[in-house]
Amino acid sequence: MTEQVNPEASVDAPHIDENHVIAERRDKLKAMRDQAKLTNSAVFPNDFKPEHKAAALHAQYDNFDKETLDPQAIPVSIAGRMVLKRVMGKASFATIQDATGRIQLFVNKENLADANSEAIYESFKHWDLGDIVGATGALFKTKTGELSVKVSTLRLLTKSLRPLPEKYHGLQDQEIKYRQRYVDLITSEDTRNTFKARSQVMAAVRGFMTNNSFLEVETPMLHPIPGGASAKPFSTHHNALDMQMFLRIAPELYLKRLIVGGFERVFEINRSFRNEGLSVRHNPEFTMMEFYAAYTDYHWLMDYTEQCIRAAVIAVHGTAVITYDGKEVDLSQPFERLTIVGAIQKYAPQYTLAQLNDATFLRAEILKHGSKPFDHAGLGALQLALFEETAESQLWQPTYIIDYPVEVSPLARASDANTEITERFELFITGREMANGFSELNDAEDQAARFHAQMKAKEAGDDEAMYYDADFIRALEYGMPPTGGCGIGLDRLVMLITDSPSIRDVILFPHMRAES
Repeated sequence: MTEQVNPEASVDAPHIDENHVIAERRDKLKAMRDQAKLTNSAVFPNDFKPEHKAAALHAQYDNFDKETLDPQAIPVSIAGRMVLKRVMGKASFATIQDATGRIQLFVNKENLADANSEAIYESFKHWDLGDIVGATGALFKTKTGELSVKVSTLRLLTKSLRPLPEKYHGLQDQEIKYRQRYVDLITSEDTRNTFKARSQVMAAVRGFMTNNSFLEVETPMLHPIPGGASAKPFSTHHNALDMQMFLRIAPELYLKRLIVGGFERVFEINRSFRNEGLSVRHNPEFTMMEFYAAYTDYHWLMDYTEQCIRAAVIAVHGTAVITYDGKEVDLSQPFERLTIVGAIQKYAPQYTLAQLNDATFLRAEILKHGSKPFDHAGLGALQLALFEETAESQLWQPTYIIDYPVEVSPLARASDANTEITERFELFITGREMANGFSELNDAEDQAARFHAQMKAKEAGDDEAMYYDADFIRALEYGMPPTGGCGIGLDRLVMLITDSPSIRDVILFPHMRAES
């Protein structure tokens, strides 16, 4: 009973003359405006307040049989976008879609309570798919058993001037899906479910943190010095202060100032910005969660991060064993932990330990893979570069890569056992970095020396090296307790949980090139 009738996009006419359709709809709207002047009424009324939602009605009444439901004449008031329509002379069917789902309307002028029922029904026959309507009536079931509303009052609340995509197909062009997310959301239940899942993930992460005594805070998005990560910043200018400022690349240095101030557990779900390339894993504006806990180290952080991610997955799926890109991902078991060299030996066993400790060999091997390491790169940085070329993409099951070299970890505490490496980890799932954490460096003099080394790296051509942050050093000089900190990429976590291939699939309005 819910066959879609769309004269603007029939099976025999795959191409819509959109300009013609819009012109026709504008003519209809003009006629409505003219009529409204005569009757002193609103063209876009705002006094209809729906009391019911489609999904709740289906959940409560779908199991009723026709004989039980119909005599009760349960009153309902509902509103939504008309997505299907079938006109059959004296009676018609339409399907409206609200935020929760769809429900069918049965429109018959004999059932309309308004004194102008015939005129209302005649107007309804000329309403278009995409129009937003409000209806009241009684629930009943059709001969085929479909839950429907026998309409007693019907109102056009919003006139749609643009046609929806052709029937059954929705938006097929992926770029248009990203640019016109509003249309994608109207036409795709999968897209709506993805962003509902995203909301669940955010709520689960926030709940997990607050339930573990973390204080949610907010730190600046405009920074006088970009810091907290190795990345290229976006820059802007503050007119009143006449100073250059940078969009946040990470909240880390501000959150650690709060640890200095005495808040022992803090977190921030934050938007950060990095002026780098676009890919299926990168968007210039993205969401992550950073958290810091005093009197913890990176071993505690790995256990805690694992629990947080597992809780988010279970909140959406009810299980920690999920499927991504057709392959199982098991987050129910303890995550594996490997050093950089250990990961290369496991996933690229063609390299000997001697080769992995030979800087000249590593430099040549990295060049073979199409990358060029910085001239100042030491052994640890070269090992990391080879890991990224050979092993990283193979880390399908959750895996912590631990003990990163000091030279690529300017904010992490060095290991007491080996001062060349830090107490740092990165978490990889499905070959993608998901989290980065470490025991924080709380030695102000050591941190100052690391910043100076970063400045030299920047002078040598590393445009992602960090700046020297004198105020942060001053904060550390007041004393920061031993602390562990971690950042989790929430966009990538949502990609994993929703089985989405691109970060643009999980960001409502991803950045795109300008339309030509």
